[in-house]
Amino acid sequence: MSPINKKGKSLIDYFKYFALTQFILLFLYPLNPNALKAGLEFQWENKDNFKRLKWFQKDNKKNSKNTIFLFLRESDRKTGLLNIKLRVPDDFASKIKKEKISFCQARIGGYTKRTKCLKNIPTEIEIDKEKNSVNIFPLSPIPSSKENYAIVLKVTNPNRGGLFQFHSFGQSSGNIPVSFYLGSWTLKMQSQ
Repeated sequence: MSPINKKGKSLIDYFKYFALTQFILLFLYPLNPNALKAGLEFQWENKDNFKRLKWFQKDNKKNSKNTIFLFLRESDRKTGLLNIKLRVPDDFASKIKKEKISFCQARIGGYTKRTKCLKNIPTEIEIDKEKNSVNIFPLSPIPSSKENYAIVLKVTNPNRGGLFQFHSFGQSSGNIPVSFYLGSWTLKMQSQ
């Protein structure tokens, strides 16, 4: 082979390896690792009577200030509610303060609208630290109407990321008040 052909062939081989290396590195190291969100949700108690509720949070990074909306939609409430009990997970190591909890009539956001409170509902709030629960007593019963309601928590995210499952229980506003399970929210906090 002539030296010109050898030089041309080695140059072509160099470009092949260079292009192949770039292609492999693109798959090994994505440009934005947080851009891909998995659509898989894990639940602890895999029972038939488990009911998943919708939620929204503004920031899921550890140690950041966060606003969490725990929704109670029309389909989640079969009757009116006298009170709501929110069971906080034991490993959710964030201080929940009474002043940072509110209850409101909410708009669930989407592609064109943002999630926000439309009207604050006057409530009495009690925090039971022994049972890790928050009791919410609206001054007037919550009707079983078409409006969506939300428990709004303003917290600092825990130092440890992971999945946190909040359970909710309600007391019906009929002649005989009956306590029942409303559903659960499974929140995801990043560990990075």
